[in-house]
Amino acid sequence: MNKLTRLTGTIALATSALTATSAFADMSYNLGYASEYHFRGILQKNSSASAGADFESGGFYAGTWAADVGDGLEVDGYFGYGIETESGISAGVGFTGYYYTGDTFDTEYEEINLSAGYGLLTVDYAIGKHDIQGGGDEDYTYLALTLEAESGLYGTYGTWGDEFDGDFIQIGYGTTVAELDLGIALILASKELSFELDDSGNPASDESLVFTIGKSF
Repeated sequence: MNKLTRLTGTIALATSALTATSAFADMSYNLGYASEYHFRGILQKNSSASAGADFESGGFYAGTWAADVGDGLEVDGYFGYGIETESGISAGVGFTGYYYTGDTFDTEYEEINLSAGYGLLTVDYAIGKHDIQGGGDEDYTYLALTLEAESGLYGTYGTWGDEFDGDFIQIGYGTTVAELDLGIALILASKELSFELDDSGNPASDESLVFTIGKSF
């Protein structure tokens, strides 16, 4: 995530996963590249490579993911439990921590993640805490609504709350070609999440077109 005076939104346009299966558990790995790495509406870095590993067994999951953020790496760790019924209802609860190897990019974030879905709709909600450089912390919430079609088209609306502000819309498409995961997304971020300035030097909303490529195995 980026300095949370402005904050970050989702495209860990990082890659999905094709799993290597055993009788008891699945293990998957991914490599990815994004023309721009955004997280929950906020630009982290132009041109960013990433890699991750995931373990899943009987609804339980755990994993790690890392991305180049210029000043070192963002290294995420997460675990949780999810269920999905035959009628298409899903629910999950988990924990995610965001940590940084550089000295100046940012400090850590830790959050509880809740999710629920039915059919094409998924709702995600996070309750988190950001450790401020120099001491203290800030509380934040994040809510996202996502509609995703079987064709690979999706749309997400995300909004920050508590001590953080800003929202964004992300519209995208993902597909697999020759065992490569390809994606394109348009991100429309409010001025609170944007680095852009208008002609008067005031914060302005931002539009970004992002391309991603990944390999899962």
